[in-house]
Amino acid sequence: MSHDPAYGLTRHLPNLSYEDAIERVSAALKEQGFGILTEIDIRATLKKKLDVDHKPYVILGACNPPLAHKALTAEPFLGLLLPCNVIVMADDAGTGSVVSAVKPAAMFSVVDNPDVAPIADEVEQRLRRALDAL
Repeated sequence: MSHDPAYGLTRHLPNLSYEDAIERVSAALKEQGFGILTEIDIRATLKKKLDVDHKPYVILGACNPPLAHKALTAEPFLGLLLPCNVIVMADDAGTGSVVSAVKPAAMFSVVDNPDVAPIADEVEQRLRRALDAL
């Protein structure tokens, strides 16, 4: 597998199946106040649209409503960067999984509004705690 991205918070879980990783990351996010608003099954989508095979891979759109409200109040166009994407994919061996969440500080760095930085920091701390719980 390629190197971990600088814009992601990544955990390699060699002994946790893809299906179990989705369940665990969803539960860990919930513990940190995030709900899953969207779920995009990349494998199924690529098979349906392009008839190509892809390893198991899902994009979860996670949102913490109080923090999203606070961020949107400070910066109305911030919705362009929401929700926070979390990916779960099978590892290259096919026996484990990889989970990665977008780094809010990296993503929100494009926003020229100092009121957003502390919100991004709090979101990032919560995402880190969720991933650390895996």
